[in-house]
Parts: sequence; C-alpha cells; structure tokens
Amino acid sequence: MRTELQVPSQLQFLTVVETWLLGSLAIEFEEQVDWPRQANRLRLVLAEAYSNVVRHAHRDRPQVPVLMRLETKDLDMTLEIWDCGRGFDLATYLPPVPEAKQESGYGWLILNRLMDRVEYRVQAEGDRNCLSLVASMPPKPKAEDVA
Repeated sequence: MRTELQVPSQLQFLTVVETWLLGSLAIEFEEQVDWPRQANRLRLVLAEAYSNVVRHAHRDRPQVPVLMRLETKDLDMTLEIWDCGRGFDLATYLPPVPEAKQESGYGWLILNRLMDRVEYRVQAEGDRNCLSLVASMPPKPKAEDVA
C-alpha cells in the first residue's frame, strides 16, 4: 500500500495526521500484529516528528504544507516526512545528558529508539528535506505461543 497526506504546518492538525497514519496502518496490520502496542509506539514517533517540522522547519511559515508518504509491504512500513525548512545538520547533534537538564535533543533519541531505521536527508538545493522512518512490525504471537 502507498498513500500520502499533505497538511498545513500547524499543531492542531496533529490529530488529522495521527488519524491518517494509524488508520492506514490498522487496515494493513491490525490482524497481524499487537496493534495497540504498535499504535502507541507510532503515535509517539509521529507526534515528535510532525511537531519538529511545525516548530522548527516551518516555524515562521505555517502556510507551507508538510507532505507525508506512507508505504507498507508485508509487515514493514516506511514513513517519509517532507519539509521545506533550512534543514538540520546532524553533525551538530549532541545527545541529551539528563544530568545537565538539557531541554532539547530528545526527539532524535526517541525516534532512533522506537524505529528500526531513521534517516534524514537535506536536499542539495536546500528547499526540501526528508525524514525517513522505517520499522518492521513484529508479528502477533500465536495463541499456542502465549500459553
């Protein structure tokens, strides 16, 4: 399955984005995976990724849309989130140090902990960037495996 959604860069659209993503994935995976657990994981990932685009990449341009593309195959999913911001230089990323009461940097850590693969590409022209989030859904245990 392939689907995409284009939404304004405004936090109030997070519920629209969440409904689209989780609804699409439920159709594909609900019977095959522990859907409540996977939905919670993906809800957190999506909230982090979408809010970063709104708060950082499109901060001063809420009229610029965010493009999301979802592709599934078997039990694998890839979500691409495209923005038109200046881009983030991963070379400048410093992992958070909780003891230092660091306020930022946790998003990248969360994404990498919850997804199998996270990639960020800044386009050469600098006008489009893509955050790619990839995960394999673990199959739902069979009834005889649970006992």
